[in-house]
Amino acid sequence: MTTALTTTPPHASASGTWTLGDLTVNRVGFGTMRLPQTGEALVEHAVPRDRDQAISVLRRAVELGVNHIDTAAFYFSPLRSANELINSALASPSGRYPDDLVITTKVGPARDASGAWTEHARTPRALRAQVEENLRQLGRDHLDVVNLRVLGTDSVAERFGALAELREAGLIRHLGLSNVTPEHLAEARRIAPVVCVQNMYGIGVRPEYEAFVRDCGEQGIAFVPFYAIAAAGRESGATAGEPAEILSVARAHGASPAQIRLAWTLHQGPHLLAIPGTGDPAHLAANVAAGSIALTDDELALLDGVHRAAA
Repeated sequence: MTTALTTTPPHASASGTWTLGDLTVNRVGFGTMRLPQTGEALVEHAVPRDRDQAISVLRRAVELGVNHIDTAAFYFSPLRSANELINSALASPSGRYPDDLVITTKVGPARDASGAWTEHARTPRALRAQVEENLRQLGRDHLDVVNLRVLGTDSVAERFGALAELREAGLIRHLGLSNVTPEHLAEARRIAPVVCVQNMYGIGVRPEYEAFVRDCGEQGIAFVPFYAIAAAGRESGATAGEPAEILSVARAHGASPAQIRLAWTLHQGPHLLAIPGTGDPAHLAANVAAGSIALTDDELALLDGVHRAAA
């Protein structure tokens, strides 16, 4: 039996590493979507999280070996901004971040100062403004990775081309895509290198993406699932009861269902990167510990059955 939680603090390096372009990250990272608030994320009247708690969780994540943090300028509550929290928690007084820390952000979605959603950025000018806002909030002179978040099936050529120009100008180091199809990926790769694809994926979520997940690995592109724990709960978090199969595997490992969901995700290929988010130190440690859970072939087959049943 594998025990997920031990008296020894977990470390993200136990999950293995992957390279985003020339940037090496541990496969268990940290997503900041939930960090600025408690309860449902990305809503206009979210309840702000305690500032000291949010900052301490970020610092603890780095202490546990997390060196891949996912964020966005539109991750905020009325009093908290994920980017500002990252800046305050992890940058030195001189503005320098840890040398091995990779901060990934995304552009496309837009919210006004009140938190209400506004028109998606679709022009080069609007996308550049979002890149510059991320730079300002994070206190950086360049962004490590910028994902173009896409809505719908329209061509991404103009938008991705605009980001490619910012990459050539030195404002962006590497480019990725979010919420996209294989066709989007192929179109973008004709314009500039793509280091990651960030799509909704997990046990029972988008089983039709299996070939896409596999193809990304064959092309050396990281596949970074969001809502790997929350599944259908999405911004509200995990809300539904867990299937018996997940509960059974969790008991066998002395782990939580959330840890088993993360472990299954990481078992789908060495190019899978997890970015679970939380504002709770105990949940953070459990998420990092999930990177060391070794699922057996029989357990994977059992969980794969749950996944395929959702098709």
